[in-house]
Amino acid sequence: MSEYWESAKIALIEHGWRVVLIIIMMFAAIKIAKWLCDRFFHLQAKGKDEEFQKRADTLSSVTSSFVGIVVVLLAGVMILAELGIPIAPIITAAGVVGIAAGFGGQYIIRDVITGFFILYDNQIRVGDVVDIAGKGGLVEKVGLRLTTLRDLSGNVHYVRNGEINVVTNMTMEYSRYVFDIGVAYRENVDEVIEIVKEIDRELRDDPMFSEDILEPIEILGLDKFGDSAVIIKARTKTKPIKQWSVAREFNRRLKITFDEKDIEIPFPHTTLYMGRDKGGGAAPVHLAIEKEPA
Repeated sequence: MSEYWESAKIALIEHGWRVVLIIIMMFAAIKIAKWLCDRFFHLQAKGKDEEFQKRADTLSSVTSSFVGIVVVLLAGVMILAELGIPIAPIITAAGVVGIAAGFGGQYIIRDVITGFFILYDNQIRVGDVVDIAGKGGLVEKVGLRLTTLRDLSGNVHYVRNGEINVVTNMTMEYSRYVFDIGVAYRENVDEVIEIVKEIDRELRDDPMFSEDILEPIEILGLDKFGDSAVIIKARTKTKPIKQWSVAREFNRRLKITFDEKDIEIPFPHTTLYMGRDKGGGAAPVHLAIEKEPA
């Protein structure tokens, strides 16, 4: 019995200080990794808005936690090796478990990795209006695994980040609204363009909309000749999410002005041609008007 305790004492003296040193180095590495992660992401968020600061905190926490887990695992393996415990079977078993977990959780891993880069690249922010994975709406929450949207009807969509291939953000920094203004062929295009500019000036002078409109309307010109109208294309630049309210008010005022100035907004109509026979005559058309009894 004394020999056992003597050998244990020798082993403790020989390897104990090394184990303690490994543990100290492990905690030091975790602290340094956390400091580096915080420093890096906070530098990235310097001068940005509060939402970006929150993203930086999230990314820093996730990254430092991941690095901490790796450091703890490496330290554990080093301690086992120092104590003379065979680590080859443990590593083999961990590899098998890791492969099984990889197959089972591949979608979760893909979601988390995609979510990390979505947060890092600042592609989506809370309050943005986006179109992702075939769903569109207002972003209510952006996480590492899920992005939550609420559409105009109030429906909530939970989109896995791994399903996001293309992000269409309609409210990043500023927004635009494109107008396709159709008028009849008989109308003077230059007159219509001047009316559009005048309505834009009125909107920018209106206290309710002046802060939302960032620039005067840009007239792109006569865009195309339609079946029953000529299309004048224009666009306006607004603050994020304000493009729809500005466009609705612009269209309301445009309709009122067109009515006052007798400018026709055409609607689709069809011209019937009955054709002619070889003698130059046309087939008769019989029309009947039926009245319902009062």
